[in-house]
Amino acid sequence: MSILALAEPGYAGEEPANTQGSNTEQSGGGDGNGIYAAARIQYSGSVAKNGGTGNVTSSDVNWTPPPCWYAPYLGAKDFKKKMSEDLERQLNTPGMGGTAGSALGQTKRHYEDEYGWDGSPGYKDYNVENDGEGMFWAGVENPNEPDYLKRTSCTDLPFWVENGEAPPARYEEAIKPEMLAALAYQHMQLPDTKVTLAPEAETKVNLPTWAWLDKAVFDEVQATAAINVPGFNIQATTTAKPVALKLEPGTKDAETYPASGDCTINADDSIGEPYAKGKADETPPCGVKYLRSSGNGTYKLQATITWDIAWTGTGGTGGDLPNGTFGSEQAVTVQEIQAVNR
Repeated sequence: MSILALAEPGYAGEEPANTQGSNTEQSGGGDGNGIYAAARIQYSGSVAKNGGTGNVTSSDVNWTPPPCWYAPYLGAKDFKKKMSEDLERQLNTPGMGGTAGSALGQTKRHYEDEYGWDGSPGYKDYNVENDGEGMFWAGVENPNEPDYLKRTSCTDLPFWVENGEAPPARYEEAIKPEMLAALAYQHMQLPDTKVTLAPEAETKVNLPTWAWLDKAVFDEVQATAAINVPGFNIQATTTAKPVALKLEPGTKDAETYPASGDCTINADDSIGEPYAKGKADETPPCGVKYLRSSGNGTYKLQATITWDIAWTGTGGTGGDLPNGTFGSEQAVTVQEIQAVNR
C-alpha cells in the first residue's frame, strides 16, 4: 500500500537532443504525481528523437514493453532529504487527514524507525549509516505507455538494495537486461522502406513492374538501452535484421510477384532482382502488375519489411523478441497502353 507521491529529482542542464546514431536519456514520465527514478535510461544507436516511441510495429499484438519498473533512485542521505521534505509537505497539506494522513504517518515511521508500523523491518534514520553502500530503488513510469493504470502500477514504497546485489525476488518488475531490450525495441527507429521500381513511379497496365532492395540500403539496425549508476550497471542491445519484404499494390486490380506479395531475402541479403535490359518478357521474382489504369490519380504501393529481432545483454543474457514490421507508401501512376490506329 502506498499513496506517497515523490517529486522527480532535479537535474542540471537540458536533455540532449537525439538523432539516429546518437545518445539520449530518459527518466520516468507521468503527470507529476508519479514516482520517478534518478537512474535515467540512456538510449543509443538507431532510436527515435527525444526519447520518443520508434516506428517498429510488433508482429505479436499481445506483446508490449514494460509499462513501469523499479530502478535505482537515490543514495541514503539524498533519499532522506527528499523523502522527509515530501512527507512533511504532504502531511501539512490542508485537509490531509483520515486514512490518507494515517498512511503518510505510517510511511514516515517506516523510514525513520527500526521497525515499521506493522512490526515489519524499517529503515532507521533512512538507512543513512549505510550511505554509499547501496541505493533506494523506486517505481518508474514508462512515459510511452498509454494506459494510465498500467503505467502507474509499480506502487511499492522505495526499498534498499546493496551495491552489487540483486533486488529482492518479490520485485518482479525490477529493471533487468531483458526489460531494457524491450525498451530499446520500443524506441528503435528503422530506416524508410523505399523499394526501387522499374519502371519507376509510372508504369503501364499489364506491364510487370520489378521491385528490389539492394543490400547496401537494407542492413541490420541496432538500438541500446543502458543504466549506469554506482554499484549498478546493466545494458541490452536490440538488433533488427531484415528478412522479408511484402508488397501491397494499393488496389485489388493488381497481381503481385510472388502471388503472396512476400518477397524473401536473397543469399546476398538483397531482396528481389534489379531490372535489366532484355528482361521485359520475364516474370520478376519480386514485383507487381497493375490491371487497371490509376486514371488521374495514383495507387499507393505499400512496401513493408519484416525484421527479425533479437537481443543481447549484461551477463551473457539474450534471446528473441517478436518480429517487427515497418513500411512506407510510394505513389505509382498506371497508364493505359495507347494503341496506334493506322
